[in-house]
Amino acid sequence: MATVPSVSYSITVRLEVPAGGKAVSQLTHAVESAGGVVTALDVTNAGHEKLRIDVTCAARDTDHAQAIVDQLEAVDGVVIHKVSDRTFLMHLGGKIEMKSKVPLRNRDELSMAYTPGVARVSMAIARNKEDARRLTIKRNTVAVVTDGSAVLGLGNIGPEAALPVMEGKAALFKRFAGIDAWPICLDTQDVDEIVRAVQLIAPGFGGINLEDISAPRCFDVERRLRELLDIPVFHDDQHGTAICVLAALTNALRVVNKSIEDVKITMAGAGAAGNAVLRLLLAAGARNIVVCDYLGAVHKGRDDLDESLRWIAEHTNDGGYSGDLRGAVKDADVFVGVSAPGILSGDDIAGMARDAVVFALANPEPEVSPDDAREHAAVVATGRSDYPNQINNVLAFPGVFRGLLDAQATEVSQEMLLAAAHALAAVVTPEELGPNYIIPSVFHPDVATAVAAAVRESAGGRARGFTEA
Repeated sequence: MATVPSVSYSITVRLEVPAGGKAVSQLTHAVESAGGVVTALDVTNAGHEKLRIDVTCAARDTDHAQAIVDQLEAVDGVVIHKVSDRTFLMHLGGKIEMKSKVPLRNRDELSMAYTPGVARVSMAIARNKEDARRLTIKRNTVAVVTDGSAVLGLGNIGPEAALPVMEGKAALFKRFAGIDAWPICLDTQDVDEIVRAVQLIAPGFGGINLEDISAPRCFDVERRLRELLDIPVFHDDQHGTAICVLAALTNALRVVNKSIEDVKITMAGAGAAGNAVLRLLLAAGARNIVVCDYLGAVHKGRDDLDESLRWIAEHTNDGGYSGDLRGAVKDADVFVGVSAPGILSGDDIAGMARDAVVFALANPEPEVSPDDAREHAAVVATGRSDYPNQINNVLAFPGVFRGLLDAQATEVSQEMLLAAAHALAAVVTPEELGPNYIIPSVFHPDVATAVAAAVRESAGGRARGFTEA
C-alpha cells in the first residue's frame, strides 16, 4: 500500500540558486513534481548574485527523499550544499536528559542536597523504606525495560537499536503525565536474567513499564515480576493496546448502535497484544469471539496449542470454527487486527455484517487497506496518524502510570484497566462522537488526567490519603 509523504521522512536541503531568474519559484515545483510536500522554504543568506535557501519537505521514504533531492539538483542553476534528515537530527545525542530539581548555588545548598545533610535522609529511609516514595525520585519514576526482541514493527533488533524507541517512550511519559522515565535496555533475552535484572533495579523506581519484549516470553516475564515486586508492572504492548482498543470499540459500538455482549468479534493476532485485547474484551462483556493466528482459527481441536493459545481456545470460539481468517470474518460485526499487513481485502470486509467495525492496527501497513475498508465498514480505525481514529498507546500508558504512582499502587489489576478504558472512551462527548471520531487525539488535554483519575480511584488512591500536592 502506497504511503503519503510524512514528516518522519522530512529532509532539509541547503542549496544555492541564482539571485535572479526563475530558480526560486522552480524549487517548490520540483519538489511537488517528485511527489514531495514543501513544508518550509527559508532564505538563509542573500547576495546580489546568489541566494542560499533551506528547502524543507516531506517524503514517503528514504528512496523518495533521494528522488526529491535529484529533482531539485536538476533545476537550472541550483547547487546542493547539504541534505539533512530531520529525524536523525532530532535524535543526535539522545532525546532525554537528567536535570536537577534543586539549586546548587552555594555551600549551604550543596550540604543539604549532598553530604553531610543527605545522610539524615538516608537514615530515615533505612528506618522506614516506605519513606523512599516520599523523599526520593521513586515516587515519580518509571523504568522502561526492554530486551530489544520485538521493537515496533522492526523485530528482534537488539538493545542498542531499541534505545531510541525507549528514549521516545520516556519523553512521552514526561510530556503527557509529568513522569520521569528512564530507558533500561537489557543485553539478554533470557527470561531468568531479565526478571533478575529488573528485580535488582526495582528499589529505585515506582513502576516498571515492560516494552517490546516478544511473546510468549513477555507473559512469563510479566507474571514473575508481578509476583516478586511491590511496585506495579505494566506491559504496554499488551495492556496499553487493550485499553485503547476497548475504549475505541466502546465508542464505535455506540456509533452503530450495537452492544459488546451481542456482537460477533473476529480477531487476527494471538501474540502479546492480541492476548491482552482478548482478555479485556471478555472482561468488558464480549461473548462471541473467534481468534485467528497465522495457522487459522484457534480452537480446542488444534494439536499445536501452547499455554497461551490453549487459554484462548478454552475461552473463545464456542462454535468450534476451524477455518481461516477470511471465513471467520464473514458476517462478523467487528474485526480487530493486531497481526500482519495485507491479510484481508475490501471484499472480505464487504462480507461482514451490516454496519461493521474494522480495527486494522498493524503498523505501518494495516491488515486491510483503510480506504478499501471504509467503502464497506461503518467505522474504521488504524494505528496510523494519516487516517481518522488512530489507536495509539500514548492515549493510555501516561495516564495509567500517573494514576498508579499517585495512588502508590503496588499492582495493576484488571479493574484498573477497565476503568482506564471507560475513562478514555468518555473523553469523547456525545456531541463529538461519530464514525471518524471514536477516540480522542493524543494531544487532547483531558486524556491523561481522565485516565489517571480513573486508575487512581480504582486503586483506592484517595482512600489511602492521596492528595493533588
